[in-house]
Amino acid sequence: MDLGLAGKVAVVCASSQGLGRACAQELARAGCTVVVNGRDPSTTEQAAEAISAETGARVIPVAADLGTHDGQDRLLGSVPQVDILVNNNGGPPFRDFREVDHDALIAGVTANMATPIRLVQGVVDGMVERRFGRIVNITSASVKMPLSGLDLSSGARAGLTGFLAGVARSVAHANVTINFLLPGSFDTRRLRSGQEVAARNLGSTPDEVAEGARSAIPAKRFGDPAEFGAACAFLSSVHAGFITGQSILLDGGAYPGIL
Repeated sequence: MDLGLAGKVAVVCASSQGLGRACAQELARAGCTVVVNGRDPSTTEQAAEAISAETGARVIPVAADLGTHDGQDRLLGSVPQVDILVNNNGGPPFRDFREVDHDALIAGVTANMATPIRLVQGVVDGMVERRFGRIVNITSASVKMPLSGLDLSSGARAGLTGFLAGVARSVAHANVTINFLLPGSFDTRRLRSGQEVAARNLGSTPDEVAEGARSAIPAKRFGDPAEFGAACAFLSSVHAGFITGQSILLDGGAYPGIL
């Protein structure tokens, strides 16, 4: 399917690895100029070069800390206009809610709610003026199914969802959509790192922890990041203009509810 994105400009946050990189890869494959972002200059440049070599697309590396206004401004200022914005950021570390002090609370809300909102503020009016825009926010399956220990992540991402849900309805008339992708367990470095920590705490092995996690998913496997990237690219496409304000789970059926 031709996604109708040739010549569009996409900015993908936290895209030097993991699910963000998968989104950048698919948008580049669809013909977009893609801005790839990460904190480490070397990793970010390597990701950009690899994506460009595979897809033939123009890929611009921007090493920037999106936790700062300067980093956010440099990211958005790296291209003349932004047609597609993919908001993405790592979540707060796993911890008991009793251990979340004021500083940690503010940091979590800033990273997973305030920062993406500011980035949306920076691009949405231009999208409305050009009568095309796609904003995809990578949140988490924990927005629908909160997990103990990830309370700060769940709360901040749910706050982002609620905030932008109203914004989505206010710009839909201009062919600007705002949606949310909620990943479950995908085969990424972060997932494997968490399994290694869990294995040490349980006195088990990472393979045993992984097998237990897989068996709890109805699909009986972890997600492939390429699947996630393809979903992001479709939501960004010209064919998805009637989808807005939606939270779409990609979790292999792990969430047991119907809403």
